[in-house]
Amino acid sequence: MDYVTGLPRTLRGYDSIWVIVDRLTKSAQFLPVKTTYGGVRYAQIFMNKTVRLHEVPVSIIFDRRSQSTLRFWKSFQEVLGTRLDLSAAFHPQTDGKSECTVHILEDMLRACVLKFGAIDKVQLIRQRLLVAQSRQKSYTDKRRRDLVFTTGDKVFLRVSPMKGVMRFWKRGKLSPRFIGPYEILDRVGAVAYCLALPPELSFIHPTFHVSMLRKYISYSSQVLEALAIPLDEKLSYEEEPTTIVDRQ
Repeated sequence: MDYVTGLPRTLRGYDSIWVIVDRLTKSAQFLPVKTTYGGVRYAQIFMNKTVRLHEVPVSIIFDRRSQSTLRFWKSFQEVLGTRLDLSAAFHPQTDGKSECTVHILEDMLRACVLKFGAIDKVQLIRQRLLVAQSRQKSYTDKRRRDLVFTTGDKVFLRVSPMKGVMRFWKRGKLSPRFIGPYEILDRVGAVAYCLALPPELSFIHPTFHVSMLRKYISYSSQVLEALAIPLDEKLSYEEEPTTIVDRQ
């Protein structure tokens, strides 16, 4: 066990990192702590974060702290049955694995706080993107107009087919996405229209958003006869077999 202290305080008040290294697997835990924590608080963190995941350790090499902290840890580890080995003063090789891990952690943290001017560059890029998007929007709006229908027009209605449904002898994604055409009875608000639905769709509310409608252009010379397919209240339909071609 070792500590990395003197770090900038976070929003939650953490200013230190408790480093716990497994001498067998070389795996490490980095636990955010506060310098104001006492032995009881450290014991709670140790039980919740380390013992809960890796069970009670056989022995621990502990960095020397104040005598009160040492007395608490000794009594605490005696209860757990763990041998507590204290590192020698001015001899970091006693706890060499933790020291090496601490050096690597400090290098990683140091790289995170270095300033390369990236924030200013990101702000400049964001401003230029906003200008470019505004310019592109102005070009698009010149040729863009809202979809508007009048009373008496005929439109197609979008439906949501289920997977595997056959319509017009096309299955799945190749089946038509619209049904109709249906006549517009009235305009409801700015973006909705009331349609004259057939009796088989009487259980569906006749008002639809403009995004579900497509304008119908009549060609008397090209008329397709659509098969009548029952729809549910969600404008979905299920597949039904038409013919049996074989049996086993």
